[in-house]
Amino acid sequence: MERPLILISNDDGYQAKGLASLVDMVRKYGDVFVVAPDSARSGASMAISAHTPVKNKLIRQEEGLTIWACTGTPDDCVKMAFEILLPRRPDLVLGGINHGNNCAINAHYSGTVSIAMEGCIKNVPSVAFSSGYMDSDANFEGMRPVVEKVVEHLLEHGLPKGVCLNVNAPALEQFRGIKIQKMGMGDWHEEWQEATHPHQWKYYWIAGYYAPHEPEDTETDTWAYENGYVAITPLQLDLTAYGAFEGLRSLE
Repeated sequence: MERPLILISNDDGYQAKGLASLVDMVRKYGDVFVVAPDSARSGASMAISAHTPVKNKLIRQEEGLTIWACTGTPDDCVKMAFEILLPRRPDLVLGGINHGNNCAINAHYSGTVSIAMEGCIKNVPSVAFSSGYMDSDANFEGMRPVVEKVVEHLLEHGLPKGVCLNVNAPALEQFRGIKIQKMGMGDWHEEWQEATHPHQWKYYWIAGYYAPHEPEDTETDTWAYENGYVAITPLQLDLTAYGAFEGLRSLE
């Protein structure tokens, strides 16, 4: 009987410690196959390399572990794995562990979440794991029990069709618990930081701060994350706003 095959990618690059930590946490559950960007692609969302050729490089291969680096986006990596590199269809698709959280609407921008969404499109149980630790040498060991619990659940029960999970853990060694939460709403302010080049032209860095619309809503992922809990949010592929149908019928 074949061991489960677990596909892992990220948006921080194949050399990121978060990815190495996730690989270490799940190797006991099956064979691990990594296809990850050759460098950081944070904020790539579900971008694909529509106008640029993509190359792959085999980084490491040993019993139970294969690692490929891909010149494309996180979404490219998952597509490449399914179409070209994987020896067979995986049983799980995992993204992360991301260096930085992907709570609330930030999930829309996240390359880590795009990995889970692409796996979901392929109808494979998929999860995006993110941590509040930003440091490149962060210790993600506190997430091990959470990762193990989620992976064990998915291997046994799977997920509904069209649904994946977004898991966000605060930057703590121990958590108050796990909460199943909805996606928080909010927006970014002062998103561009202006600077002046020595040749006197202006350029801009993405920056700003995030403000939740309902900071006291205890059912959001942001609230759980900021109060010491690991937030697990089920996301769905179907973006249809069914509640808006009736108000638009007059357009037919």
